[in-house]
Amino acid sequence: MGKHLLKVPFGRLLQEHPYAGDYFRSIGLSWKDSLQTPEQLIESVEEETMEDAGLSHEQMRTHFLEFMAQAAELMKNSKRRLSSLTIIGGTDKNGREENVEIELCPGDIMCIVGPTGSGKSRLLADIECFAQKDTPTGRTILIDGNKPTQNERFRFENKLVAQLSQNMNFVVDLNVESFVAMHASSRMVVDIDSTVQSVIECANELAGEKFERKTALTQLSGGQSRALMIADTALLSSSPIVLIDEIENAGVDRKKALELLVRKEKIVLMSTHDPILALMGNRRIAISNGGIAALIDTEGKEKENLAVLEEFDAKILEIRNMLRSGKKIDFELGEFLGLAEKTV
Repeated sequence: MGKHLLKVPFGRLLQEHPYAGDYFRSIGLSWKDSLQTPEQLIESVEEETMEDAGLSHEQMRTHFLEFMAQAAELMKNSKRRLSSLTIIGGTDKNGREENVEIELCPGDIMCIVGPTGSGKSRLLADIECFAQKDTPTGRTILIDGNKPTQNERFRFENKLVAQLSQNMNFVVDLNVESFVAMHASSRMVVDIDSTVQSVIECANELAGEKFERKTALTQLSGGQSRALMIADTALLSSSPIVLIDEIENAGVDRKKALELLVRKEKIVLMSTHDPILALMGNRRIAISNGGIAALIDTEGKEKENLAVLEEFDAKILEIRNMLRSGKKIDFELGEFLGLAEKTV
């Protein structure tokens, strides 16, 4: 980004850099027409107005160019794509070698199963920080087959990893619409209104109970909060890797949530105790004693059993919705669930 941007008419400037007008809007300035340039707009500001803003014309030029350079870098980082994520094994709590090398590609779902306290969250933490044999497990995480740079490991902006935890509670005093719009603006989205609508509609498809655009974030239930963040992560977040810690009790449509993330070519790693979620993944990692005990492909009979479990789960969901709506479960439940004994 150079000083030549000051001489480019807004009509062309905004086509090439849609975020260019945000700097001037932030200080209450607007251009007259598409032929006016940033230089002409800055020169048109009266000295008295400049003094009130605590800026000189030269400072405004400098700030604009710095803003453009930072925005361009942000856009560049937001387009970062991964071709692979590799997990190279370390050791379990007893020092046993894991002896595994697991490669994941965009669109992959890897489920992580194991008893409570077995080390599922530790594996997710290793991935989140792109461990380089510097965590208790001694694991190594590679990006596109290479060790990540310090910037990739520790930067705050445009992180490569988005994490969705089991307990999510908003404390910010915003409504849903304002929150999503703020995120869209930070991502330099051009059509913010359309994006906000898409994210909220998507979230309501995932949530067990719908919410309105003007609903305060603090009034969302746990399931609604999780649904909003999944939709936001899929449609707005630039992070190509998504870590999910136990989505089963979040009150969201699990299958739709995973299908959405896969459709957006995210690499998804998910710890779970839910057999349906465990079988939804392409593969699953079994954790024991803090280490990777097995890597299992989901195939054959397991896929058939997944269909049976999903059918059974749909009936349980139907019963849950009946209870929520005040209806009585006063029919033959075993027959409804397909568990009644067959009579000859």
